[in-house]
Amino acid sequence: MVLVGDNRSIYIPELPRKRLSSGRLRGLRLLHTHLSDESLSQEDLMDMVFLRLDSVAALTVKEGFPEAVQAAHLLPPNPDEKSYELYAPAQWDRFDLDLGNIVEALEDEFSRQLAGQGTESDENRVLLVSVDKTPRPVQELSLEELAELADTAGLIAAGTMIQRVRKQNPKFIMGKGKLAELEVHALQANASIIIFDQELSPTQIRNLAKVTERKILDRTQLILDIFAQHATSRSGKLQVEMAQLKYTLPRLVGKNRAMSRLMGGIGGRGPGETKLEIDRRRANDRLTRLKKELKQVRKRRTQTRERRAKAGLPIISLVGYTNAGKSTLLNTLTQSKVIAEDKLFATLDPTSRRIRFPQEREVVLTDTVGFIRRLPPDLKEAFRATLEELESADLLVLVCDASHPEVEEQVDAVRSILHEMELDDIPSILVLNKWDKLDAEGREVMHNVYPDGLPAVAVRRASLEPVVASMLRCIPWERKGY
Repeated sequence: MVLVGDNRSIYIPELPRKRLSSGRLRGLRLLHTHLSDESLSQEDLMDMVFLRLDSVAALTVKEGFPEAVQAAHLLPPNPDEKSYELYAPAQWDRFDLDLGNIVEALEDEFSRQLAGQGTESDENRVLLVSVDKTPRPVQELSLEELAELADTAGLIAAGTMIQRVRKQNPKFIMGKGKLAELEVHALQANASIIIFDQELSPTQIRNLAKVTERKILDRTQLILDIFAQHATSRSGKLQVEMAQLKYTLPRLVGKNRAMSRLMGGIGGRGPGETKLEIDRRRANDRLTRLKKELKQVRKRRTQTRERRAKAGLPIISLVGYTNAGKSTLLNTLTQSKVIAEDKLFATLDPTSRRIRFPQEREVVLTDTVGFIRRLPPDLKEAFRATLEELESADLLVLVCDASHPEVEEQVDAVRSILHEMELDDIPSILVLNKWDKLDAEGREVMHNVYPDGLPAVAVRRASLEPVVASMLRCIPWERKGY
């Protein structure tokens, strides 16, 4: 296939997808003329990167006669972290680069490097990106949390990229040059998905999807996907669907080739505005129905809580950052088998268990969904029904992972959310879980930062005795009439 342009531009149609498998270039070379002594421009190199071209070359022409040729091609991962090889201009009749052999060797090298990365599907490999004004160490820690979220979603983090900016680019979130570097990173890492740690606007998602063949996601979409995977109860599924619809609705657009990559559901592949309007109406209708159903869920849960209150049992709610060990603590105290994994958001639906203490005291212990910083606003609203369990609690047990490098930020995030929910007035105790993972210096630091914190190891029943004693001491038994 030969495509011919004019003196201004060349139109490249939608190209076949058969060569988009791992380690392969496009199978297309771009040769164009320059009518002055200019080298390959940055725009030429960007086209090569984004279209994954085998090579790009410029032929300098003066007074109708060819003079020099300059060529460039992409590079596989290398120690110098170069994205492409740019050759010096050569006289046109002495240009002796065998591009056929070079491309074949490049594809062999890409395939060889990918084979060494393991057998996992490239469809699950992701590149994690942070574009923010916060210091680099803060961005690195945030990307570590994003990598944990990706792992929970069943994805493999193939690499990271950090850019510190004064102001985010409203069109692409990052500059065009950095975007090209990102595309080469994704190619070299064999990543088919790019996940941004920041929430992308509808415009940014559309623009990014236009310039790259890869699926573009942001932190919010990833969290929503995890909730969708882990929701088991009827109410949990309703809440997730509602949050997903609220997020997707402003991102429904017409005639955009990126839509099939952006969404799998409503309005994903609409050909025009009529279909788009239908999709929006359907989404709004579905949202209205979901709100009604969730109202019923809240009503039923309120009745359940009222029955518990009549039974005269105090309620203790476990709260904390996701993956702090709340479900493990519940299992150890009540000898239950609630799902407890070393993953973020392993627990979504609230779980309640009755527990009788030796002093003939009986309580209801409730496990709730874990908190996380920058929780999507739509998700926060949709999970009000889940977190309403906390409103009837007599005591909040704030569980934190004392061994986590950002434990203070996590505790602050949980307390901030509790403050937003106006739950500050409920008595609370702080449990410093995973105490066994701290050395002597770390334990001393924790004692200084949280002098009232109770050291514990959730998997060891004996270590929880001080926690249980504190629970019994902090519940206002007489005042509540228990």
